[in-house]
Amino acid sequence: MGFEWVVAQRFLREGGMQTLLIMAGTTIGIAVIVFITGFLGDMQRDLIKRTLGVQAHIVIRPAEEVARPLREAPATATALPQVQARVQRLRSVDQWQALLPALEAIPGIIAISPIAAGPGIITRGDVNKTVTIMGIVPAPYVAVTRFNEKIVSGDLRLDPGDVLIGTDLAKDLGVGPGDKVRLSTPTSPGDAYQVRGIYDLGIRNLNRAYAYVGLAPAQAMHALPGGASSLELAVDDLFGAERFAARLRGTMPHEVESWMQANPQLLAGLSNQTVMTLLVRFFLALVVAIGVSSVLVVAVVQKTKEIGILRAMGASRGRIMRVFLLQGALIGATGALLGSACGYALTFVMSDILRSSDGTRLFEARLEPELYLYTLLAAVVLGLVAAMMPARRAARLDPAQAIRV
Repeated sequence: MGFEWVVAQRFLREGGMQTLLIMAGTTIGIAVIVFITGFLGDMQRDLIKRTLGVQAHIVIRPAEEVARPLREAPATATALPQVQARVQRLRSVDQWQALLPALEAIPGIIAISPIAAGPGIITRGDVNKTVTIMGIVPAPYVAVTRFNEKIVSGDLRLDPGDVLIGTDLAKDLGVGPGDKVRLSTPTSPGDAYQVRGIYDLGIRNLNRAYAYVGLAPAQAMHALPGGASSLELAVDDLFGAERFAARLRGTMPHEVESWMQANPQLLAGLSNQTVMTLLVRFFLALVVAIGVSSVLVVAVVQKTKEIGILRAMGASRGRIMRVFLLQGALIGATGALLGSACGYALTFVMSDILRSSDGTRLFEARLEPELYLYTLLAAVVLGLVAAMMPARRAARLDPAQAIRV
């Protein structure tokens, strides 16, 4: 390949401004592709992280109770039985302690947290607020939801008699860490609890919705002795949560719900965004390929005499074809290297400019070697494909006619 390499580099150098322009165009196109891919990928990850808040990837609950007629109607009966939906009561996941080892043994499940949750009332003086009282064990719950990142005051500790509440609920009640509130449920007159910490989920309704206590106190308050109203799971593949959920549904009688089922609008928005990103990337790549192909077609016309001389000196059609294919690959590789650097720099700058309402970065720019490696390989292949037509045209030139031009 030494001959083809030398000739390809020489043709590119002699192109001058033409070569610089196509290199610049390729660099800009690939930079935009890298920026869109990295920017939207980072944005989606941070959006999911912020939107899901303390939501688990998969939740296992007791199956709904279904009302059934006491007896089957006779075949000759004309009256149609009316079956009313049964009221759903708070129940525990059947034998959830025995279920934990089986779940932990499944590859891909990285954390499991038992929850005892139910309706309740939090009281401070004359102010009453309805909340969902969540009974948790802090260590596994943090492993599933990263709830520790949401604590803004106090600390994440749930000794007997401790409670964690949201920032907006704390403002409504006029309390802070160390103050006392009263928690009660329909099945328990309740007791006084000390505010151990305050969390902020970034959504006011959620900050008013939950009060967190230890698992044992919640079990007593909700009349679930030793029970768990749900098991919350975290998996290593966030977007594969539905596959895990489908597999679990086939192995247990409980209701299994993934975050994708619980957030269909969010998932639809992310899917549509991904489709639009793919379309933009495709058309940018198409524009880059057309530009490379056009420049090389012009180069074939400009180098007709040189190609004829090379053919007359014994260069085969295959060698001439490889010269122009190498030019396309060089243009693609150079554009990929420069474009990847520019794309990452632009992503980093935008991550510093775009801020959320609380002043924190909307997303963090991540350096992903796989993205740039795939970009380089795709750019080289794109350059080869774009150079295919000019290369074949150059290889088909008749030496005698080319020299007379």
